[in-house]
Amino acid sequence: MPASQPSLQELYTAPLASFITERNRLAAALRAGGKGDAAREIARRRRPTVSAWAVNQLYWHERDAFDALLAAAARLRKGDLKETGAYREALREAHRRAAAILRKSPHAPTDATMRRVMGTLAAVAASGGFDPDPPGALTADHEPPGFEAIDTVAATTRVARPERTTRPEDRAKKQAEAKARQAERQRLAAALREAHAMVRDRERAFARLEKELHAAEKAVEDARDTVQDLERKLGKLDDTD
Repeated sequence: MPASQPSLQELYTAPLASFITERNRLAAALRAGGKGDAAREIARRRRPTVSAWAVNQLYWHERDAFDALLAAAARLRKGDLKETGAYREALREAHRRAAAILRKSPHAPTDATMRRVMGTLAAVAASGGFDPDPPGALTADHEPPGFEAIDTVAATTRVARPERTTRPEDRAKKQAEAKARQAERQRLAAALREAHAMVRDRERAFARLEKELHAAEKAVEDARDTVQDLERKLGKLDDTD
């Protein structure tokens, strides 16, 4: 367990709006306690996206639903296809609880946010964990492992309908509609990849700005220490006069 695990939990269960303030406070407390490595680990953590924050909250506050999802996914990875239903049910329950978490926060469970939440959950379930992030400390969305995972996520909101006999013209119409949906899916998937790339670029830029801010804060602290030291020395000289 990392030395900063309790601090990581405190940081990633805090309201998203106060993440930076909490991170600075925890890092300062760890440094003051002589835990330099843990302080640096906390100081490097980036502010999560809203959807990544929601997945973190599932891990910390809804562990039973989270563990049920990972367990069903693990059985699927072993080739037990009978667990497909259990996996989809676990996704549906995770969807419900994540939406409830967001409704209780300042962040609405919009369709776009919930798609990212479910995509990240599918990715975490497929890999069996949060790597490369510590458990419950995602900083960004994870992409599901292939478009079939997106189809599985979409299946969490579909309702099964009984099969019925269709006329040839209806079948042709449905085939045309299915082809159009596939083309639209491919277009959206390409747009999604571009959007993910844009997010990663902006997160890297944000990380650079955070690093510069941290360096500036350190420079201010050093300058204040210098001022205090000089004032103390000057005071000693005044006392001897």
